[in-house]
Amino acid sequence: MAINAYKTYQNNAVNTATGSELTLMLYNGCIKFIKQSKKELEAGNFEDKNKCIQKAQNIIQELMLTLDQKVEISKQMIPLYEYMHYRLTQANLKNDCEMLDEVLGFAIEFRDTWKQVIQKNRQKEFAQGAQI
Repeated sequence: MAINAYKTYQNNAVNTATGSELTLMLYNGCIKFIKQSKKELEAGNFEDKNKCIQKAQNIIQELMLTLDQKVEISKQMIPLYEYMHYRLTQANLKNDCEMLDEVLGFAIEFRDTWKQVIQKNRQKEFAQGAQI
């Protein structure tokens, strides 16, 4: 019963999230799967490590697909996402924790920056709403 309630909560969170919040969820998911892949690698669970890395790669692909090509920063993000995807492939093939750490660092940095963008936008919206 608690599991069903949690799934309902998750579905509602995704269905009611803004585009910015969905991007934040994607970053958090990517971070989660990279961390999990490291645990699986260290435990010698190579099949599960592979699944987690593939999930992280799928999220990175989704992040690339959602970029607005009209915005200059998007054009700069594509090569970074491609690099992260490539490094995950290499980490998967070579069972390399350092490569996973490298991509994890990027994902955390991008997520934290994205959080700041959301917060600044909310502050602007709040300030504009207070002026009306």
